[in-house]
Amino acid sequence: MTKRMLIISPHTDDGELGCGGSIARFIREGYDVKYVALSCCEQSVPEEYPRDILRTEVKAATKRLGIDDPILLEYEVRKFPQYRQQILDALIELKKEIKPVTVFTPSSFDTHQDHKVTREETLRAFKQCTILGYEQPWNNITFNTLAFVSLNEEYLQMKIDALGCYETQKERSYFNCDFIRGLALTRGTQIEERYAEAFEVIKWVLR
Repeated sequence: MTKRMLIISPHTDDGELGCGGSIARFIREGYDVKYVALSCCEQSVPEEYPRDILRTEVKAATKRLGIDDPILLEYEVRKFPQYRQQILDALIELKKEIKPVTVFTPSSFDTHQDHKVTREETLRAFKQCTILGYEQPWNNITFNTLAFVSLNEEYLQMKIDALGCYETQKERSYFNCDFIRGLALTRGTQIEERYAEAFEVIKWVLR
């Protein structure tokens, strides 16, 4: 894979959950990694928090992974099907600006409506790119583990620390450290490594 990558996160936290360890590794290895969240989910923030709290949390989380300037858009959570064309237009503009060669997006097996639209419009916008779908078991009925990125303890801990920045999401079971570590251990075992993250190969482009 070449050095320019784009992580497409439908909502704040999806990118970190799906490939946070890989982001940490790629940045440490000199890759140019950009991150965009299509929604900061203001409509679903718990009442006890400020409406814009997820903007603060995603900036702190991505900084833990090595990203200083996440791109934050404002599409309304759970209503992506209504904004399909606008999302496609935004992704095309990002393609022109960033010129990524490898793109990470939700997998083809993700059942969340916003994730499905994100994946579909990613495929339309980035026709010349390798596209890998990241794993989110709480949204997936099944998953094709066709690509793996091995992780060491440092990269996995960076992912866990990044997700710890999401105070608003701490009650969700998939933010649990044991779950995150267990999934990484399972994927690592499949390739005879300590830890790994697994990806669906949606499109692989070699030039």
